[in-house]
Amino acid sequence: MLKKLKLNPADCIIIGILLALLVSVRLFQDTLFYDPLIRFFKSDSKQLPDFNSVKLLAGLAFRYGINTVLSLGIVWFFFKDGQVVKLSAILYAIFFVMLLSAFYIVISSEEPNLLALFYVRRFLIQPLFLILFIPAVYYQKKLKQNP
Repeated sequence: MLKKLKLNPADCIIIGILLALLVSVRLFQDTLFYDPLIRFFKSDSKQLPDFNSVKLLAGLAFRYGINTVLSLGIVWFFFKDGQVVKLSAILYAIFFVMLLSAFYIVISSEEPNLLALFYVRRFLIQPLFLILFIPAVYYQKKLKQNP
């Protein structure tokens, strides 16, 4: 359980490296992943560009996988609790299936909802769940510690 959240300097350095790797995924997204929607959402266009849907879905899955592995590493070094990492991994897998399914449904429709496409894609390509999981787990552990 959580006696006190104490991170030793080595853990802080490793968490910093993992965070830098998450940032580098974002910085090098144009060269690492096939995603024509990056330019589309930066433009004022209202019509989706032509794209290879299999390559796009594979690229999104690959990027989600990289972000998940790095995020689970951060969760591990933050809490050092295998149960928390296991629960986080299960949640990441469930959210992946739900989000990729929703993305495919939106992208395959005759008139895709661009706002829904933007936000579903955002959850797939950004490590947003990490921002949610760490405070949630920390709060839950604090509640168990001080009933």
